[in-house]
Amino acid sequence: MEQLIGFAVPGLPYGCAYAVFAVGLCLTYQTTGVFNFGYGAQAYASAFVFGWLVQYKAWPVWAAFVAAVVVLGPGLGLVLDRFLFRRIPSTNTTAKMVTGLSLLVGIPALLPVLFGNENVVGVPSVAFDPNTVYFHLFGLAVVPVNGIVLSAVVLAVAILVVLVLLLRVTFLGLEMRAAVESRRLVQLGGVDGDRVTATAWAMSGFMAGLAGVLLAPMQATVQSQDFVTLMVAAIAAAAWAALRSMPVAAAVGVLLGVASVTLQGYLPTGSIWYSAALPAMPFIVLVAALLTVPGLRRLDASVDPLSTVDPPQPPPVARARAPEIDRVVRTGWWVLLVAFVVSMLTWMPRGWETVLNQGLAYSVIFLSITLLTGTAGQLSLAQATLAGVAAFTAGQLAEHLGLTFLVGGLVGSVLAAAVAAVLALLSMRLRGLGLALMTLAAALLFDAAVFSASSVSGGTGGITIRAAWLGLDLLAPDGHVYFVVALAVLVICTGGVVLVQRGTVGRYLAAMRGSEVGAGGVGVNLPWQRVLVFALSGALAGVGGTLLAVQQTVIAPAAFNYQLSVAFVVVVVTTGVGSVEGAIQAGMGLVVIEELFQYAPPRFEGLTFVLFALGALAYAAHPEGVVELEKRRWTARAERLILRRRHPGSAAVTGES
Repeated sequence: MEQLIGFAVPGLPYGCAYAVFAVGLCLTYQTTGVFNFGYGAQAYASAFVFGWLVQYKAWPVWAAFVAAVVVLGPGLGLVLDRFLFRRIPSTNTTAKMVTGLSLLVGIPALLPVLFGNENVVGVPSVAFDPNTVYFHLFGLAVVPVNGIVLSAVVLAVAILVVLVLLLRVTFLGLEMRAAVESRRLVQLGGVDGDRVTATAWAMSGFMAGLAGVLLAPMQATVQSQDFVTLMVAAIAAAAWAALRSMPVAAAVGVLLGVASVTLQGYLPTGSIWYSAALPAMPFIVLVAALLTVPGLRRLDASVDPLSTVDPPQPPPVARARAPEIDRVVRTGWWVLLVAFVVSMLTWMPRGWETVLNQGLAYSVIFLSITLLTGTAGQLSLAQATLAGVAAFTAGQLAEHLGLTFLVGGLVGSVLAAAVAAVLALLSMRLRGLGLALMTLAAALLFDAAVFSASSVSGGTGGITIRAAWLGLDLLAPDGHVYFVVALAVLVICTGGVVLVQRGTVGRYLAAMRGSEVGAGGVGVNLPWQRVLVFALSGALAGVGGTLLAVQQTVIAPAAFNYQLSVAFVVVVVTTGVGSVEGAIQAGMGLVVIEELFQYAPPRFEGLTFVLFALGALAYAAHPEGVVELEKRRWTARAERLILRRRHPGSAAVTGES
């Protein structure tokens, strides 16, 4: 027992951080109806600023705490509410998730731009000296309670008690709970709904900052990855509470933190349980909650009586533009394609040829997002993971069975399709948010337990691709052979997606995207359609992952981690998730912008994802994407000119949206 307590007490700070974070997620969801995927980025921002002010500006700990937690935390929450989430209808779950994902990608990339690339290390404890042992628990010498443990426990308990009392016994808490049902209906009753939700966002921002500052002293360096782990553990705790009961979420968070650290003391360090199962425990707990907690199946059920008053979205420009403009655009696409092919095979500099070849591979992966999200309305945060499944399968088949890498990639794509189908089956009763959480948990699980295994990935360095594996001279220095193959694969995949979209399956998927209840009511087999579209998107991601691995000449775990899965969704949403044009523009635009930022100072290299995150933030107002939006605006201007030529002297009126 003495040994058990000795192992468990060091886990209390982690558990308290998880608890505060989980309660913050529940608070935000209960009072605003938003599951904020950007919450981990908010915690990271406060922790980074706190440590940066102490380390580089020599601020006192209390002053840095006030700036990072009391000011920045609530301030960031208010900004997110005022300029982002307040503008999203309560029933638009996808827009809320995409906005949160944009923050998760954009905020960590923005901090080095604002503060430089300096590492923040040795973050101090908030309230008590971390190097001082204040007492021994139960008088046991092996259970010292230092400043880190004491700070975490005292602050966590205090904030949780205050929050529970606020929501349960005050009129403000009643207003917060009412606002999540329908802010507009609450306003009709005379309550300032904007004030109520702003208060909730400020409180949740404070809690995110507090959780970040509590976790930071336990890490050698403040890194965004640690706060994503914090977020996943907190999501698992909040999921077991069905995002409703804050005491349950806090209790599960504490138990998860204590159990994680306790098991480290008992499991053999050389065993697979220590190296794979232990890091994956938060993700396993999250999956278990998603599969067993009934309340999670109803997270996206609309309860807003005024939800039907929102207007429908406009059709894509390509379907509604004037015939004259359509002919010009189609001709321009063919001219651009021919010029691109000729340039790549003749005068294109080798460095840029490599960049654009990589863009072709990304475009194939992004087509899987177009098919899954744009056509079927299903949000997956594991597309980079599925691409990695195919790439690592191809590498292992080539190395151990002598199979040609491209043929192995096809086998790997089939395996990726199977993995995607299993995800669809596991999440069959989940919708929207639940589905996104399931795929995120799968991506993190593969990162922690599969791709990290040297038997699969060859270690952190990955598997180097040999020319003998390829059958074709795809590794030729000029890149021409690879370009021809990649372009052919992209054309075939693009044609396949277009055929699916225009065929019977596409109509079924479009009906499912519009209303699953309505689609099921007219006879659409929803389970089969979901499994089918997940399998097709997994196969596409696998093909793209194989191409990407060949282009990079190495299959590395870092090229297929969960962060890229999240970033991929943000990038495609920015350009236009509903069309194949958007996927290709996203693939080429990503690599071109990244290459251009290579000429900027190092602190600006992360601006690529900041730009795409800013574009994705417009998803709520313009779900077609900023590129599609600009196309609509320019098309409207061109149509006005055409109308003036048809009817000289008359004022043509066309709307811009």
